Amino acid sequence: MENTEETSLHVAIVPTPGMGHLIPLLEFAKVLVHRYPNFEVTFIVPNVGSPMKHQRQLLQALPKSISSISLPPVSFEDLPEDVKMETRIALCLVRSLPALKTSLKVLVESTRLVALVVDLFGIDAIDVFKEFDLKPYIFFPTTAMNLQMAFNLPKLDHMFSCEYRDLPEPIKLPGCVPFHGRDMVDAVQDKNNVAYQVMIQLCRLYPLAAGIMVNSFMDLEEEAFKALMEGELGLPAVYPVGPLIQASSISSNNGVDGSNCLRWLDEQPNGSVIYVCFGSGGTFSLEQLNELALGLEMSGQRFLWVVKSPAEKARNATYFGVESVEDPLDFLPDGFLERTKGVGLLVPSWAPQIEVLRHGSTGGFLTHCGWNSTLEAIAHGVPLIAWPLYAEQKMNAVLLADDLKVAWRVKENENRVVGREDIANFVKGLIEGEEGKVLRNKMRQLKDAAERVLSPDGSSTKSLAKVAEIWKNQA
Repeated sequence: MENTEETSLHVAIVPTPGMGHLIPLLEFAKVLVHRYPNFEVTFIVPNVGSPMKHQRQLLQALPKSISSISLPPVSFEDLPEDVKMETRIALCLVRSLPALKTSLKVLVESTRLVALVVDLFGIDAIDVFKEFDLKPYIFFPTTAMNLQMAFNLPKLDHMFSCEYRDLPEPIKLPGCVPFHGRDMVDAVQDKNNVAYQVMIQLCRLYPLAAGIMVNSFMDLEEEAFKALMEGELGLPAVYPVGPLIQASSISSNNGVDGSNCLRWLDEQPNGSVIYVCFGSGGTFSLEQLNELALGLEMSGQRFLWVVKSPAEKARNATYFGVESVEDPLDFLPDGFLERTKGVGLLVPSWAPQIEVLRHGSTGGFLTHCGWNSTLEAIAHGVPLIAWPLYAEQKMNAVLLADDLKVAWRVKENENRVVGREDIANFVKGLIEGEEGKVLRNKMRQLKDAAERVLSPDGSSTKSLAKVAEIWKNQA
């Protein structure tokens, strides 16, 4: 920690909806004020409806030097029900601009505002920021590979008239492992959808940022970061500052007691349990839910499964704070609970993920590849079975499976279902197989690298120090 007697310098942070955006920004803010006590942070939070209980808990638990302003909720009643999540997120920010402008005016007049940080969708408010002579920094909560794609998306748009999923050859971006067009983010998979134009517009604005901080690290994506840092003139400076993850999930558990999970893990042999969780928005069809259940049973392995109800549009509903009240255990195959009693533990909706991944009994993680979950697995050395569902998760799976080789990726059959036999083989192989040991050893190496980059002399620590120094000089 750096001691200083300087007058407080203020940083405004504007997240857009989604816990996957808010959580890493909160961690970034906490690290900033811890290392540089002369900084204070104010979050200006757009909202869709009333804030989720989890979001309120996280904001209320922040240090005194971090405050928050909740903007009035915006309405989406005029939108069709099938509008994509990315369009809703972008529109939430756009419809919050008058209130955002008012809040920024107060901060400019009442504090020494030296910097403005937005997330990957926040650059859309660039015109408002210009009114206050502010050039925003972007906090990019996912990978350098995805940032490289963002910079290149306008070029790819000109290069290919067809849908990206129909491209016969893989796409190769500087410093990145090749990937198929079908693995690009969901929002660009239909060029006729308004979400595609939203993404193109955002990516065209990225070069206007003052700098981009990425929640990844050099040892994880060295070639991609080098390509970003040594690429085209005129692009913003890129700062790898990750992995920024929560230290604990117990204090932000939506009121759910997770101690039974940890007590159960205490009773299991070391490295014997596969943890199964697909994030806050990850749901399946009833058919896929049953295949997953039967696959876990067939594997014969111990499992801790965070179960969610199958429901249409559940991803958007959960993402924006509307949660299901149905008991997900009611949808499991007949007799499944009785047959797996003692072998598996099923937890409805939520588990203390950080503590589960940290536990010595956890030997693998069947995951949707959300980047927060991925970084948590890396930080605790847990190998992965990659089952990407939406957003940029397929790109993350490519990085993890094809480049870093710390994950196996599931494959859907002709009916777009992952079969029980494949699930069983993946789970058993990861926990018991020799190839699973290879993945585990590679992941442990990444765990060590993650610890190094966050040490006082680590590359991510130094990268954040550069940003903090620039902001001090703005005062």
